[in-house]
Amino acid sequence: MQRFNGFPAGKNGSIQVPNLFFSDLLPLIDDLAELKVTVYCFWALQQREGQYRYVRLRDVLHDETFMAGLDADPGKAAQIVQQALERATARGTLLHVVVAQGDADEHLYFMNTERGRKAVTALEKGHWIPGDNEPVGAIIETPNIFALYEENIGPLTPLLSDILRDAEVTYPAPWIVDAMRIAVENNKRNWRYVEAILKRWTMEGRQDQPALHDNAYEQNPYLRDEYFRRPGHMPGDE
Repeated sequence: MQRFNGFPAGKNGSIQVPNLFFSDLLPLIDDLAELKVTVYCFWALQQREGQYRYVRLRDVLHDETFMAGLDADPGKAAQIVQQALERATARGTLLHVVVAQGDADEHLYFMNTERGRKAVTALEKGHWIPGDNEPVGAIIETPNIFALYEENIGPLTPLLSDILRDAEVTYPAPWIVDAMRIAVENNKRNWRYVEAILKRWTMEGRQDQPALHDNAYEQNPYLRDEYFRRPGHMPGDE
């Protein structure tokens, strides 16, 4: 079983799910794939903009993160998701419309809400046609700094927790991820080494990343210690 590390501190994105999903629909769903597809559609539809919102079958099939959670075999996953969409449509959760586009059919799915039903009716009457909207895809959230540290460096202490909180505010998240990766690759699994990398990037800049605020060095006391004596210096490089 893969373990979930919990939701990170701060604001996390959220979606709206009707109360009836929990009271009326959820007790009826007896298939895990159907449940996953249903929840995915709630999320995907709320990523859309405009008056008419729909999910395309090809969007779901191209979402590697979501598909991997159904089956490791892409061929089997595609079959599973199509069957799950059929079950959700038969149950009345989703509305399915097939639109001819060129030489192929486009499969569109709408949530069976008042808004979704109006969109289907308007589509069938020719009041609008589907556009080539950008596909949505499940976003892989970057682990918080505490999870990154425990996974790559070691156990946390209260003092380190305070230092990491300051680092999370001072440095861009991609810098912290990259610095920890470099520390692991160099077999230097300690925060001092990671922080020295971050300090060097702070002072010298990174060509592939936006520079930190000019006064970041003065604002953070952890940038001013014996572990970063000069540009280019790294712990253990004596």
